[in-house]
Amino acid sequence: AAMFADGTAPGADVESLWRSARSARCEAKSCQTGKVSTAEAAVQSHTSRDAGVQTDQSGGAAQGFQQEVQVDYPGLLSFLQRVEDAVIKELNKNWKSRAFEGFEVNWTDQNETVVCLHTLSYPGARDQNLQVTSVSWNATGSVVACSYGRLDDGNWSTEKSYVCTWNLDRRGLNPQRPDLVVDVPSSVMCLAFHPSQPSLMAGGLFSGEVMVWDTSRAEDPVIWRTGMTDDTHTDPVYQVDWLPDATHGQHARLVSVSTDGKILVWREERDGRLALAEGFAVVAQQIPRSTRLKLACGEAAVGVTSLSFSHFDPRVFVVGVEGGYSLKCSTAAEALALHRTGGSVPLRAPAELAFSPHAGPVYSVSCSPFHRQALNLFLSCGTDGQVHLHSLLQTQPLVSLQLSRKYLFCVRWSPVRPLVFAAASGEGNPLPYAAIRCHERFCFTGEVHLFDLEQSSRKPALSIKQGERPVYCLAFNAKQTRLLAAGDATGTVKVWQLSSDLTEQGPRETQHLEQLAGEIRD
Repeated sequence: AAMFADGTAPGADVESLWRSARSARCEAKSCQTGKVSTAEAAVQSHTSRDAGVQTDQSGGAAQGFQQEVQVDYPGLLSFLQRVEDAVIKELNKNWKSRAFEGFEVNWTDQNETVVCLHTLSYPGARDQNLQVTSVSWNATGSVVACSYGRLDDGNWSTEKSYVCTWNLDRRGLNPQRPDLVVDVPSSVMCLAFHPSQPSLMAGGLFSGEVMVWDTSRAEDPVIWRTGMTDDTHTDPVYQVDWLPDATHGQHARLVSVSTDGKILVWREERDGRLALAEGFAVVAQQIPRSTRLKLACGEAAVGVTSLSFSHFDPRVFVVGVEGGYSLKCSTAAEALALHRTGGSVPLRAPAELAFSPHAGPVYSVSCSPFHRQALNLFLSCGTDGQVHLHSLLQTQPLVSLQLSRKYLFCVRWSPVRPLVFAAASGEGNPLPYAAIRCHERFCFTGEVHLFDLEQSSRKPALSIKQGERPVYCLAFNAKQTRLLAAGDATGTVKVWQLSSDLTEQGPRETQHLEQLAGEIRD
């Protein structure tokens, strides 16, 4: 047989041990790692208990810390019975006492000094050597405004001037950059904010025109003006004031006075005009006569320089005039003035009483803002350097205060203290009214004098030197009562913070003023 031959052998199956072992370890082919075992567990402990925030007292600790108070109740009752009558007697005496009548607790910090908080000016006005002619606070007491003009140059009506405002509560106040600057074509002689609408402000111009600005309108602030008509003043307007209008609720009509002798009341029209509502004229022949007064005769108009309304009778007001005297007037006057005018409204004669005159023109008058008999008091000042304290009931002054060689441009009662008032002055000799435009050449220093009649009725309680030029105008702040603004001939407004004793009313101070006035009369 052959060595090698073809043959077929049966097949053999070999089972894979690797594949079976892998299948045993993995339940799913899609999972590379083995299954992770998990269990639910709370993040906080599952047991809790209540505990007090303080340690529990033990009997021994309580005895050491707190001893029971032993009260002798029979002894206490016996003591109260013994002092009962004396205590009730003292309580009744205190209940009837008026020692603290009118006293109010003041929780603010006491300030015993007068300091200058702000020195405000507008560089554009100072470059023109313009003076501050008037200052006024708005109804909130946060904004002070000043008017610029010139009192030492006869060419007033052709020179541009300004009205500027600063909000003293504004963060980042820049004393050399007013919040609002209004360009005015003529010198602004006087200024007055509306008593209840903080953004409304009225001004009187040297040209005789009266204007009203809305300080919230920076682009075009003029909202009313008189224009130049037959009703407009023909001389400079030296004071404007807001008169409450009883027929129109909270509305107020505007009053202006001028050296043309007219006192005019204006109403607002929708077309932006101020229309004449009523008017008065002071004529020498119609001023009530007094054997102590020497008044000019004839039908000549008497120039009006200042005005102040009674705070309690809106019909009564006082005016100061060029001739050096003050007049008590009334809006209820019916007699027609002899002053001839071509205006749309007939003018009436308001004067009821003439007071003893100053030796020079009266620059300023101010009625007392306080109650009872004090409402009959007013102040006047002029170029004779005197302040007169008058009662509306008699012609002779109750007090005449002479401030040396100084003559006075403005006087104002404090809005919070019945016995305090301020006066603005410049050093110099009294001048006739014709020289008013040239008075600066005679004035060398400007001062603010603060009088406290409780301390003295003859000399200031404090005199503040503001600068080397006269102080022309003053305004107390009725809201922030420690603030007093004063404007001067350098074009600067200084805001003074007054001391506590000048701004905090003492008990029964109004009665003290009445008593003082009564003693002086007697």
